[in-house]
Amino acid sequence: MLNTASPLTEDLAGQSYPSPHYWQIQRRLCSLIDKYVAIEKLHDRLRDLQLQLENPQPRPWKPIDWQAINPNQIVGIDAEVFLSVLIGAMDTEAPIRGYTQTSRQYLEKLHPQMARFVGGTVGEDGELLELGLWEKEERQHTPALIKVYTQLTGEKISPKLRTVRGYLPTDDPEEDLYRHGLHRIATEYGATCLYIWLMAHTIGPLQDVLEELAQDEINHMTKFWGFGVWAFPDTGLMRIGRTLIKTRSQNYQRNNLMRTLRRMMGTLNWSAWSLTNKTTLLFTLTYTMRRLWSWNNSLTPEYLQDLFGISH
Repeated sequence: MLNTASPLTEDLAGQSYPSPHYWQIQRRLCSLIDKYVAIEKLHDRLRDLQLQLENPQPRPWKPIDWQAINPNQIVGIDAEVFLSVLIGAMDTEAPIRGYTQTSRQYLEKLHPQMARFVGGTVGEDGELLELGLWEKEERQHTPALIKVYTQLTGEKISPKLRTVRGYLPTDDPEEDLYRHGLHRIATEYGATCLYIWLMAHTIGPLQDVLEELAQDEINHMTKFWGFGVWAFPDTGLMRIGRTLIKTRSQNYQRNNLMRTLRRMMGTLNWSAWSLTNKTTLLFTLTYTMRRLWSWNNSLTPEYLQDLFGISH
């Protein structure tokens, strides 16, 4: 008797399954993280920073068949939960101008080249004269997520506009930049993990869109992380821990990582997620950090000095 079962197919996450269980999702996540957060790829993205500082060129996206996106390309997660995550990501991505201009202000005095890369240049009157490469790449995300949502639901949607915490300097610009940079890396890391996690739950053109979003986040996270290790060679787990503890205060007016985490959980409708969804996201966060930390340990002062062409 012939076996008429349809063969399993492969996609960007490896083997695809019509209704994947926990271990199959985890296998797909491992495949994605091993591929997109490989140490050599991270080194390549960091090496690219010096080139982009000198001659900024946006990373081109591959062609996307937007019209082919449909709900059948969502796997292993309830469609309503998937849509709520899309909305949360959309609302988080939308105020990109606020993010980049705040980062530019923290960077401007100490590292003007990096400030321009992230937030462009402004005139004496505060008018934006040139977009930063970071913003040029990231500003594609919200329109892409809106397109995806419309394709999946047939409905038009607009992101909620929220105010981004602005530039709040103290008399210690280095500490200000360190704190802000840590927060920026944390948010890019969170976005990286979320889009990789969504890739494991999608196939086809829908997965292709999420791949582009993930690659942008990995690219920016890697550049800011590597730059941070060079700019703050005395950093370490103790200093990171002290900074995180300091920002836990309820009346702390600057970037607060714990407050950001709580907001993100609400925005992504975390309470509606299944146990498998929650567990696989936590696995994504953990496994990705393991890969990033291995890469971080390879960023020696000699390597960074050679990379940036200057000693710190």
